[in-house]
Amino acid sequence: MSPSQPSPEGRAFKAHSLDSKSKVSPSGGDLEGAVAIIIGAGIAGIASAIRLAVKGYEVQVFEANSYPGGKLSEINQQGYRFDAGPSLFTMPQYVDELFDLAGRNPRSEFNYQKLDAICNYFYPDGTVFTAYADEDKLADSIAQSTNTTKASVKHYFANSARIYHITDHVFLQRSLHRLKTYLRWDTVRSILRLSQIDAFRSMHQANQSFFADKRIVQYADRYATYNGSNPYQAPATLNVIPHLEQHFGAYFPDDGMYSITTSLVKLAESLGVKFNYNYPVEEIVLDKLKAKGIKLKDKFVEADIVISNMDVWFTYHKLLKQHPELYPKRILQQERSSSALIFYWGVKKQFEQLGLHNIFFSADYEAEFGAIWKQQTMSADPTVYLNISSKLKPGDAPAGCENWFVMINVPANTGQDWDTLIAAAKKSILAGLSRKLGVCIEQLIETEAILDPRSIESKTSSYQGSLYGTSSNGQLAAFLRHANRSSKIKNLYFCGGSVHPGGGIPLSLLSAKIVSEWVQ
Repeated sequence: MSPSQPSPEGRAFKAHSLDSKSKVSPSGGDLEGAVAIIIGAGIAGIASAIRLAVKGYEVQVFEANSYPGGKLSEINQQGYRFDAGPSLFTMPQYVDELFDLAGRNPRSEFNYQKLDAICNYFYPDGTVFTAYADEDKLADSIAQSTNTTKASVKHYFANSARIYHITDHVFLQRSLHRLKTYLRWDTVRSILRLSQIDAFRSMHQANQSFFADKRIVQYADRYATYNGSNPYQAPATLNVIPHLEQHFGAYFPDDGMYSITTSLVKLAESLGVKFNYNYPVEEIVLDKLKAKGIKLKDKFVEADIVISNMDVWFTYHKLLKQHPELYPKRILQQERSSSALIFYWGVKKQFEQLGLHNIFFSADYEAEFGAIWKQQTMSADPTVYLNISSKLKPGDAPAGCENWFVMINVPANTGQDWDTLIAAAKKSILAGLSRKLGVCIEQLIETEAILDPRSIESKTSSYQGSLYGTSSNGQLAAFLRHANRSSKIKNLYFCGGSVHPGGGIPLSLLSAKIVSEWVQ
């Protein structure tokens, strides 16, 4: 298993010894503008690099891996290509915006198609329905397959839209940690409507009030997994998530999810950003509570600002380990989001009943989340997400075959016996899919790769392998995420899924936007 390698261009950088007082330009000459260093080439780090380059900064990105993208990477194995991480693409306007800022036509560099059918849902009792992008078609699909009225579906999505309109410009688009955010009239209006964001009951409780059919409650509860949370604990404010998918749509990049990374890296490089791969940062160097640059082994690279795209827990415990007095201890002790176990299977068959996105629900959703969050283990009957990019990008698999990305939600790594758990999960998943699809899946697998919480942590510096930083299982979770700027260290900023506003591609891109607006 090996992620795609970028070209070696941009790997060279200028550095000097720790005792040098000269400042080095990323271009190798005399410094003409302010220098920004970004730690980590995850999607938020790349977006931050683009935004700062457009503002006139000379930008260098230092990445420990030999490839960019962080979780948004790919695997090539025996003729199969897999998008290794995020597989659902929503809010593409945030990617387009980066090209627009640089004065480029997004469609000349990056293209995607809107999905008519977003996801197929399969239930243990044999119920099947398709979630369509068109709300009327979706309501019809649900009403025809379950004991649910179209009116209740419409009411549910109207509630989701209301929460979005109250929270978007305050909680997502701006920093919660700046006074100027609260001096805006639209913020005041949103604050006056906070009672309408449904923060005082759980998602599950809210969804039970919208739907009488337990199958559709389960469908609505699933959206908590979009940010690694538990619908039986997370506030119903998270019912904003369906609006992001249903109203704005779900998409598929023409060249696969990893093309989001490659196209943005190409854009950044065209703006003069230098990517340095295979360069793990050892320390953020401070001078009297001011970030002055980074240390690479015995070398020092000076900068005017430093932006960490590394998980905030590792940023402090690895890069600022010399300064434990500066740790935001309460934030770093918060409950982590869930993680994932992913099997990448090359399958020697095509299945007409499957689409790009497919969900096979467990029989007992509450027990499944109880296993993850209370017992810190895997459910014996997990819900299975199956993504097949070769449905829309046939070259991702050999002729007559499919590339299966098979994922279940699991707890963050706290020392579980993962080898035993993975073996049991594989057996359970294969048995369930074989029974539901009417064929022995194991006999069709000709290649396999596995990603689990341990490898997620080691490959992406995500503490405990959590996918979204901290969980959103509390009423005040949105207010407790780490800010995008340090309150104690001048010129130190943070972006990515472990800080405000949250995890996933859209929110990670918004974290880069917030950082760029904070940086002068």
